Amino acid sequence: MLLYEEFGTGRHRESSLVRHALGGTHDEALVAGLAGGIGFMYFVFEYTGRPPQLTIVAQAHPGSWVRSALDRLRVPYDVAHSAGPRWDRVHAALDAGRPVFCTVDRSGLPWHGAGDEPAGADPYTVVLAGRDGDTLYVEDTAPTPHRIPREEFGAAWSAHRKGRHEMIVPTGPATGDPDVEGALAATAARLTGPVLGNRFDVNFGFSGMEKLAAHLRDRRTKNGWERRFGTPEAFRAGTRRLYACLEREWTAPGATRPLYADFLDLVGRPAAAALFRESAGHWSRLAELARTAGPDPDARRALFDGFATLVEQSLALERRAVAQL
Repeated sequence: MLLYEEFGTGRHRESSLVRHALGGTHDEALVAGLAGGIGFMYFVFEYTGRPPQLTIVAQAHPGSWVRSALDRLRVPYDVAHSAGPRWDRVHAALDAGRPVFCTVDRSGLPWHGAGDEPAGADPYTVVLAGRDGDTLYVEDTAPTPHRIPREEFGAAWSAHRKGRHEMIVPTGPATGDPDVEGALAATAARLTGPVLGNRFDVNFGFSGMEKLAAHLRDRRTKNGWERRFGTPEAFRAGTRRLYACLEREWTAPGATRPLYADFLDLVGRPAAAALFRESAGHWSRLAELARTAGPDPDARRALFDGFATLVEQSLALERRAVAQL
């Protein structure tokens, strides 16, 4: 039996999951904004025998998107962890009409496949939206739920070891008004930093944007894009990832800024919303340039400088926007 009828991703996958699991009563932009909305994280990881792995997370990060959304929606929920799948708990929740948020290794889900190893290791949230005996209905992007045998889902659940078979189960209706001010403050703090309280904070928020722009302009050191992404293979890998990170993966289109601007309009912050929409235009322009770029060494320097200029323009706008949250 399915517990709800609306499936599929709107503009942001995790916000859509929360919205649907709560009965579709909340606007997607509201859910996204309350969960924290936007952020910025920039890293380049090096693996032997592979091109450098660029990672940008443009949505609120780190932290649990689902927990943050439920907390600020004032929706009560239970959280459980276990050494192995607790099917008795899963069945009890579903049979009581309560969807179950689970964190899995997405490479273990047959509709994703093995894919890229680092991406598969990331925590990935899906919703158990019902069951038919030992067959589970899983909401994950598609306009209809995926059917999967319980044991096959359990393997993907167990493969994300850091999650320890986490279950998040909403247990009732909201107990108060949404915590808008708390959400706005959290977003501002995430962008201005510190985020982690350690040496990696330079990779987050406005500091992370500054670092990205500096690396794009760097022509000399090993950290600069000129050297890191100078070969045709590395260039193609880097520009593909840049596009994906700003438009598709761990984000809504436009580095999540348009969706967050809609949230700001909903909660009465039109001036900040306008600035984030303008910034979104620069992020999307950057993503499109990355998507269509070719590995021409004569054009590469001007391209990277153009990328840096767009990052700097977004940064300037977002500093102004945060001051008005």
